[in-house]
Amino acid sequence: MIAPFALATATAILFGRGQAGHAAARVADMGGRVLLVHGRDARRASWLADALAAQGCAVTGFAVPREPDIPLVQDGILAANGAQVVVALGGGAVIDTGKAVAALVPATRPMLDHLEVVGRGLPLDHPPLPFVAIPTTAGTGAEVTRNAVIGVPDHRRKVSLRDARMLPRLAIVDPALTDGCPRAVTLASGLDAITQVVEPYVCTRANPLTDALCREAIPRGIVAIRRLMEAEDPAARDDMAWVSLCGGLALANAGLGAVHGLAGPLGGLTGAAHGAICGALLPHVLAANRRAAADPAIIARLDQVAHWIGAAFGRPHASAPEAARALADWSHAAGLPALSALGIGPEAQAAAAEAAAASSSMKANPAALTTADLRRAMEDAG
Repeated sequence: MIAPFALATATAILFGRGQAGHAAARVADMGGRVLLVHGRDARRASWLADALAAQGCAVTGFAVPREPDIPLVQDGILAANGAQVVVALGGGAVIDTGKAVAALVPATRPMLDHLEVVGRGLPLDHPPLPFVAIPTTAGTGAEVTRNAVIGVPDHRRKVSLRDARMLPRLAIVDPALTDGCPRAVTLASGLDAITQVVEPYVCTRANPLTDALCREAIPRGIVAIRRLMEAEDPAARDDMAWVSLCGGLALANAGLGAVHGLAGPLGGLTGAAHGAICGALLPHVLAANRRAAADPAIIARLDQVAHWIGAAFGRPHASAPEAARALADWSHAAGLPALSALGIGPEAQAAAAEAAAASSSMKANPAALTTADLRRAMEDAG
């Protein structure tokens, strides 16, 4: 018997090379005054700004030079003055910023009222502006999720702004936009994408639809990221963009786990990059969950993940600890920093282990991990 489940995602998804060419016309149908949220260098978004202008749109640009926090989102809300639609072209930080701005421009309550953990977590009091997400990295899957992660400097935390209506009106996933992405960004974001198909697969809220996505995406993602660390490869870029999209769909409809439960507090405490934190933690949280898991069905899933990892490294019969070690060793050899190299020391690790208990991500973790378990996983991650 299949247990009941629900699926929520972007209203429309365009996937494939060349799909970004449809962006301007689709956006223009939503409104003529556009806030274009982009990365630090506006020139990387000039092709879209020009295409929107050719469609008769009035375009205002807004640069995102860092991961979003309350001051940055507030600046974006001011920049959106009169906007009818918000488009985000960039990595996860850009998409989360644009998503938050689109959600909060119409809102009348203070932002903190809508933030989880540090605020009241209230639903939005008005529907968001139409939002279009166009990722240029393969990592967060934020183009199909209903939340935006925002730093709160006063609390040294990263928390979610979440509402079902924050799902994008349109997600355009064009792998060509990720071609030539810097090696370090490719590695960290790619491991984040892999984490986001692994955690929904082993979590307690997995369902047949998310399973179908994750079972195919996990081995595909590990093979693709290995290829991309050896050479630029358009086919591997396509695969990683697909894995990232699958991760966004899966986490939005199943859940995550201890990797993300720890990554939020660690990022808020230290400012370290989210993808690099997730990549460093993944093997060691997998090992911790395998040690603590009691449900035979969960153990079977964790062992299946170990098989996929081992097979990607030529060791299909590797045990769960051996597979985790192989992934950790390869990641660091490819250039992924250890937690200590990211500026995450014992004090931040201890604080994150305590804070993780309040994280929404931890609620679906496949095993009951103690604070000591979490601290050991972080210590093993360097």
